[in-house]
Amino acid sequence: MRLQNALWDLVVPTSVGVRLTPENRQQFAQSSKLFMQATSAETNVASVISGLGLRAKVLTNFVEGSPVASFIRSDLRSRGLDLEGPTLPQGGAWGYRHQFNLADCGFGTRGPRVWNDRAGEVGTSLQAQDFDLDRIFAQERVKIVHISGLIAALSEKTGQMCIDIAKYAKAHDSVISFDLNYRQSFWDGREHKLSSVFREIAAMSDILFGNEEDFQLALGIPGPETGGENLEPEGFEQMIGRVRNTYPQATYIATTLRKVLSANRHLWGMMLWRHEKTSNSKLKDGQFLFADPREIEVLDRIGGGDASIGGLLYGILRDFSPEECLRFAWGCGALVAGNLTDYLVPADEDQVWNAWSGNARVRR
Repeated sequence: MRLQNALWDLVVPTSVGVRLTPENRQQFAQSSKLFMQATSAETNVASVISGLGLRAKVLTNFVEGSPVASFIRSDLRSRGLDLEGPTLPQGGAWGYRHQFNLADCGFGTRGPRVWNDRAGEVGTSLQAQDFDLDRIFAQERVKIVHISGLIAALSEKTGQMCIDIAKYAKAHDSVISFDLNYRQSFWDGREHKLSSVFREIAAMSDILFGNEEDFQLALGIPGPETGGENLEPEGFEQMIGRVRNTYPQATYIATTLRKVLSANRHLWGMMLWRHEKTSNSKLKDGQFLFADPREIEVLDRIGGGDASIGGLLYGILRDFSPEECLRFAWGCGALVAGNLTDYLVPADEDQVWNAWSGNARVRR
């Protein structure tokens, strides 16, 4: 791992809001009791890192005087996350606010539904000038910067911020991780511009993460011809091969494999390609590693990809072997499916390894 003496193991730029989820897996429109948590894809990733004792910093902004902002700060700090960024005046009742994510977990044959309410979101104003990047990268130093397609696609300003932060990371020898996280509602009418932004970030990234839809729609990389529901590895290997040819600087390329049996039962797998640059590794250059899809029980599917990349980055930070990185990432994704929250804070490493090995016995 580069920069062993860095202060920050992980830094994530993000816009944070709150997620509201009905109790007892009910439909949102028929519910009167809701569970609330702070949410963003990027803090979901960082929560795995900080939950296991490493140092993670969140770059974001807040609405001045907002009780929602106070809740978000408290929630994220309870996960061990360090927060940095400006506080902006609301600008009246019709001004800035934090976004709301309204989530129905689904049950049985009723699939999950998520409604994003992001009008007036304070995070759309984020830009690189909001943060002292010289101090963070040149003085304190950062091992990994993780960028998600959700913050990159949020607004023209945030897209440029992600490019600027990636350039700072590159110049100061930080590893750059990019989870594509394609969302059609963000891309409608902005395809040409966002495609350029995503490709520029991907070209600087050491780690690329996404499912077959992400690579195809965000980067224009054809996915498996048989589609994502067919979990045979050959189609995914071919897709990752096309990603490798387009972005040869990437040292890790990962994709999750999911087949939905019902809202409560999924087949969950993962594939990792590792480009080995050292001469003493047992891995050959460009070897694929494959976690066979296994059935898992699902309380809430949201956050599986985020937890998986959090597990992958944790393994990289801890100098796990590529095989261990893959298994730890799979375990984190499987574990978060059993949470009502869309983030995972593991009790310890053993909890993740037990998930991988299928050991759900009581521990006293």
